[in-house]
Amino acid sequence: GYFEQVVKQCRFSSKDLQDIELIDSYVFNKAEYVRFNSTVGKFVGYTEYGVKNAEAWNKGPELAQELGELERFCKQHADLHY
Repeated sequence: GYFEQVVKQCRFSSKDLQDIELIDSYVFNKAEYVRFNSTVGKFVGYTEYGVKNAEAWNKGPELAQELGELERFCKQHADLHY
């Protein structure tokens, strides 16, 4: 069988939410093929398939959606972790 997953991480080291970082990793059969990092500000591909996806997603609405996730998901839930 095949296994696909998306791992969403919010990384921060203090209550100051200015340094918070969102990382979304897209994994197929235990191999990460594309990642979004809010610090980099775009998708980056790690395989041939991932590079093609990253190029398309960086030009489409997916990029704006991911940039919004930092505000909607990470910053909104940071207080719960403290």
